[in-house]
Amino acid sequence: MPEHAHADGVDGAAGGKPAAGTPETGTPAAGEPAPAGRPAGAAGAADAAAPPGWDPAVWRAYQARQRRSRSGAWSLAPQSWAEAARPRDAGPVGGAVLAATAASGLAAALLLGDGLGAGLLIAAVPAMAGAYAAARAARRTARPWSVAWALGCVALLAVPALRDSGWPSTLAVLAAVLTGALALHGGRSWPGILLSPIGFIDSAVLGVRWAWAGLRSRGSGVSRERWLPLAKAAAVAAVLLVLFGALFASADAAFADLISGLTPEISGADGPLRLLLFLLGVLVALGVARTAAAPSRWDRIQVAPGKPRSRVEWALPLVVLNLLFAGFIAVQLAVLFGGYQKVLASTGLTYAQYARQGFWQLLWATLLVLAVIALALRWAPRARAGDRRLVRAVLGTLCALTLVVVASAVRRMDLYVDAYGLTRLRVSVAAMELWLGLVVVLIAAAGAFGARRLPRAVAASAVAAVLAFGLLSPDGLIAEQNVSRYERNGKLDLAYLRTLSADAAPALDRLPEPRRSCALIDINNDLAHDADKPWFALSLGEYRARQILRERPVKASYAQCRALGAFGSRTAY
Repeated sequence: MPEHAHADGVDGAAGGKPAAGTPETGTPAAGEPAPAGRPAGAAGAADAAAPPGWDPAVWRAYQARQRRSRSGAWSLAPQSWAEAARPRDAGPVGGAVLAATAASGLAAALLLGDGLGAGLLIAAVPAMAGAYAAARAARRTARPWSVAWALGCVALLAVPALRDSGWPSTLAVLAAVLTGALALHGGRSWPGILLSPIGFIDSAVLGVRWAWAGLRSRGSGVSRERWLPLAKAAAVAAVLLVLFGALFASADAAFADLISGLTPEISGADGPLRLLLFLLGVLVALGVARTAAAPSRWDRIQVAPGKPRSRVEWALPLVVLNLLFAGFIAVQLAVLFGGYQKVLASTGLTYAQYARQGFWQLLWATLLVLAVIALALRWAPRARAGDRRLVRAVLGTLCALTLVVVASAVRRMDLYVDAYGLTRLRVSVAAMELWLGLVVVLIAAAGAFGARRLPRAVAASAVAAVLAFGLLSPDGLIAEQNVSRYERNGKLDLAYLRTLSADAAPALDRLPEPRRSCALIDINNDLAHDADKPWFALSLGEYRARQILRERPVKASYAQCRALGAFGSRTAY
């Protein structure tokens, strides 16, 4: 079906006109003539004269609502956005897409009820296959950036299979949603990158209607003759598999153990959860396939540039800000060469207060600089070559000074961690500060070489940062730093280390007894509680911790750990 044939039509006598006299739509009152319907695909009707009894503005708004409801453009967006991003018709749903959707729902129900682990990536494979089939049926070709985003999505979904800790896995899953949206929509502008994940909402709703139409078309005539024998064969195969599998499992204990380890255990108690996971898997798979077949084109949204300001009006505030940054950096250099002791004596702060307070202020300063740069670019003078050189000089100087501030903030955090140890909050905000510094570098490069690739570069840097954060194992890094600090100066916060995940077990295993057992006591209890967790819900971090605790079990009691302070107050920052 052509792209406009389905989108530009207005319903006729079958319900295209709202109820008469409705104030919201502005339709004519009862007794006034109704507008004649127009066949779908007729060109120029959007600009045609309003029928008798209709206000022209209301008639145009009514036509726009009809086009959006038919095309599936995001109904919550402003009208101009919805019209710009309106996807084309998805075409008929294929049998491969329907099969992949059912497989995705079954995989989600069977593999995700006991946790994430490798099951999340396995459950995502049918949805990816359905998206590929839908894109191929719609004759959409994969571009290099789309392939790169798809590979990034797969890598992010593998993080829960590697790490037991929930916080890097949650970040990875959220980043995988963004990366998958970029792979399907192909966003390259700021609106395209920021709004692409929202397109899944519209596609999930439209995907249900899309799949239902496909199922109805296969329920009669020649289509039934094609898929019904296959469905019967699959049902017979499933019955035979269950029947003979049960017989072989009862005949041999080793085979029964193998089957029980490979298949999930489903009881009546978790039936509602499994059903919910099945429906969620089907909905996600349909949304992904519908997006692959007909994505919303968010890149068509144009953001109007701001009104350029005069040189003085634009540059004076930024020059003053640059001077302030330069003064602050001069003080930082004095601290670097004069030593912290002199500064602490003059300020009256303790070592911890100076490092901690300064870091948070510098982090906020970095965030505000990014906002200042965005607003400055919106109102920058750009009429002459001299104006453009001025913009590059002023903003380039601000970016360079901001990088020094970032380095100062990271240095303060390094000193604080060296004295008081590493925690989840400290490693998170330090990683965020480093990523913000990378964004500043990308902005400076865009000023020198052009900003056309800046949105994609920033999105790629965020995805890479989240992936590196998960692969580096933050909990393992925290445990390693704290154990090394204990080996240097004998300082150890057992109460905090006890709260870490199984990813920290290899580093905590280096501690001497009974501190080792006290640091691992909660990890040991959690793993014992989840002893029956299937392989697809088990992460690599959990597997390694089980091996360590199997070879060297926990020996200390709760009384001994309480005496060592393992149940006292924990580090908050």
